[in-house]
Amino acid sequence: MILLLLAIACTSPTDPSVVRPASNAVLSPTPSAYGGQEPATTAFAGGIYPLTGQVRRHVRAMNWHPGCPVALDDLRLVRVRYWNFRGQVRTGPLVLNRKVARDVLGVFRQLFRSRFPIHRIDLAPRPKPIDWDSTRNLSSSFNCRSATGNPGVLSEHSYGWAVDINPLQNPYVRSDGSVLRAAARPYRDRTRHRAGMIHPGDVVVRSFAAIGWGWGGTWRTIKDYMHFSMTGR
Repeated sequence: MILLLLAIACTSPTDPSVVRPASNAVLSPTPSAYGGQEPATTAFAGGIYPLTGQVRRHVRAMNWHPGCPVALDDLRLVRVRYWNFRGQVRTGPLVLNRKVARDVLGVFRQLFRSRFPIHRIDLAPRPKPIDWDSTRNLSSSFNCRSATGNPGVLSEHSYGWAVDINPLQNPYVRSDGSVLRAAARPYRDRTRHRAGMIHPGDVVVRSFAAIGWGWGGTWRTIKDYMHFSMTGR
């Protein structure tokens, strides 16, 4: 709650980057500085804020280091409402390059209106080796790290212009058909239509395409079904 108040205090009441709820609704208190409980309304609400306070400290400690290709001051906190897998409304944070923050806010507005389910949105954890047994299913954005499977190249997440959505239901699939985590194996079959899966032409792909972003599900050799980026990489 403290973070939200500070963020709002840093934003002009007439700032067009803030998508406000209905006039009779308010955001619920949050159980942490990052996520949110179910709001009092099912109208979409979100906003773009400077990277300050606890969020800035988290990003600096976990996801950013000197030499990253984007400065901390060029990142923004983007708070969005979303529907989770239980049909509940939650509020979650994304950290994005300021250049793309407003466009991505619009994407999540569309996903909310279509009730596309997202397991959880939160800040990315510290980069670490992939755990075969992990069942983590976190949708996130900025993370200054190497690209998956290519340690010599920075991930597009390092620039703050990439988002991963429901990584368990939308896995990274190598050219030999293998996946990075055991729990994702059932989702290699893209003819299935389970909650949270992304398919060609659906609302997720269309919404990102409308802002000019590419989808890892269209790559030729590997497939990164969770991944959307400004550059298409």
